[in-house]
Amino acid sequence: MEGRTIAVVRVRDAVASDHAAVLLLNNSAAPHVNELSEGAFAWIVSHADYFRVAEDDSGVAGFVIALRAGLEYWSLNYRWFMERGGDFLYLDRIVVAEGARGTGVGRALYDDIDRFASGRWPRITLEVNLLPPNPGSLAFHERLGFRRIGVREEDGGTKAVVLMERATSLSSSPPHTGDPSS
Repeated sequence: MEGRTIAVVRVRDAVASDHAAVLLLNNSAAPHVNELSEGAFAWIVSHADYFRVAEDDSGVAGFVIALRAGLEYWSLNYRWFMERGGDFLYLDRIVVAEGARGTGVGRALYDDIDRFASGRWPRITLEVNLLPPNPGSLAFHERLGFRRIGVREEDGGTKAVVLMERATSLSSSPPHTGDPSS
């Protein structure tokens, strides 16, 4: 990205005073993440094992929320991973503010969640939109070592996601041995 410089970013635990900014940032990123009502957001936050924000000079520049396996969560993508079994940390949503993209905020958040997950879970799981397409996110995740393990469609094929995972340092072997087309 021409003209972009690497931001000085601080990643920290999210606090209640961040919630309004995070929800606004989340909902402005649709359709790449689904919009949330205040109630749905509150449920996710109250069940999150990991909820951190990245700050730069302008304030909250991004956030990430992750949940452990075994919850009664309505997300069809989360349920896809649950149905296949095993332990994981599900990266439910990560958003970087539009003006902060390409400045290292996303990478700082991923480095932080990697440190958090390693030694606790054997793998981090997530999905990336195929329809509507999100090629930048897909390429970013593949560069970070996430591999495709399945595709899930909904709404008669008008929406689709690729399901991805990456082993953490808790696991010395590839985390998924199932058919990647499942």
